[in-house]
Amino acid sequence: MDFSDTPKEAKFRTEVREWLTDNAEKRGPGQIYKAKYGEAALVPLSQAWQAKKFDAGIAGITTPKEYGGRGGTQMEQAIYNQEEENFLAPRHLGSGLPLVIPTLLVYGSEEVKKHFIPRILRSDDLWCQLFSEPSAGSDLAGIRTRSERDGDDWIINGQKIWTSNAQHSDWAILVTRSDPDTVKHKGLTYFYVNMKSPGIEVRPIKQISGLANFNEVFLTDVRIPDSQRLGEVGEGWRVAITTLMNERVTSGPRPAPDFEDIFGLARDVALEDGLAIADGSVRDKLAGWYIQSRGVELTRMRVLTAMSRGQTPGPENSISKLVSAFKRQEIALYGMDLLDMGGIVNDRETSPMKALFQEAALEAPGTRIAAGTDEILRNIIGERVLGLPREVRVDKDQAFKDLPSGV
Repeated sequence: MDFSDTPKEAKFRTEVREWLTDNAEKRGPGQIYKAKYGEAALVPLSQAWQAKKFDAGIAGITTPKEYGGRGGTQMEQAIYNQEEENFLAPRHLGSGLPLVIPTLLVYGSEEVKKHFIPRILRSDDLWCQLFSEPSAGSDLAGIRTRSERDGDDWIINGQKIWTSNAQHSDWAILVTRSDPDTVKHKGLTYFYVNMKSPGIEVRPIKQISGLANFNEVFLTDVRIPDSQRLGEVGEGWRVAITTLMNERVTSGPRPAPDFEDIFGLARDVALEDGLAIADGSVRDKLAGWYIQSRGVELTRMRVLTAMSRGQTPGPENSISKLVSAFKRQEIALYGMDLLDMGGIVNDRETSPMKALFQEAALEAPGTRIAAGTDEILRNIIGERVLGLPREVRVDKDQAFKDLPSGV
């Protein structure tokens, strides 16, 4: 691995750092943007921040210049992400930047790309991802939402679930089943759809954290013109793979709490026999999380090294995501334990570090599902890293309509 920037990368890092210093607030230990400004303000603040980045030419670093981007490299995007993690800036909401733009660049017409991509980069339009269903989550090829041809239109009927930010979105990417007479990975067709279309109903799902980031989306006789199809009829799986591969790569920076946060808490919290940091069992836990954090950091450096050399990263991101999501949940729960009875007080005004550990304990299980469940990631690691045999698929040659449905 190479830990140093090239001269060109170092120049770009300096440029980005100076711009962020002038336009954003430095992040303090354990600080989270939404904890400071509140959940309700995130949408307008995120859109305003994205527009400011667009005007500065850093909203779409890897996006071609003809569509409003910078035309830079994946390494430059990674450098920007690294630097922005050090500042208190709102994250981009929705699927537009990480998922929709890469998909449109491959499958969209020139007219579609020139219209939508600049609007996504500025956050004029927010997008969501209508993929998962009640009976098809990790097994995306098991979707049952039907698309039926009607002249120059398609009629869509079905239900999607766990759709992040659907209630704020203007557009969505959508995978449907257009041919149930073939095997499940075939017969899928991929569209983009206006979320204000007649027949679309969004129902937010209230989470244990009190938030409602996820939604159910019902589609009843929704008409989509064939001009909003991406890829060929029946080739939706191929398009979806393009989307999902970008989701694996761009699943985002590690959210707090991490090692630094639990270490800081242990230095401040007093147990019966003194500070927590002096307790052997606490130090043992901290050592384990430090090793995991360094492992994830070095794995990310391996990805950055590959990108810097123009290579395509392998399955390393699956390793990082699997370790980080579980580690975050463990740290959040342990932080609550260290606070003893105060650990149940989920109040930003009175709890240490603005209730960072309490809020993460409620939210963290969801991060072990988003962008690939633990089980899916273990399969990827087993097959692509360890070289283990692939799982047996008994439904490989069966028509989708003949598969047991549980109905």
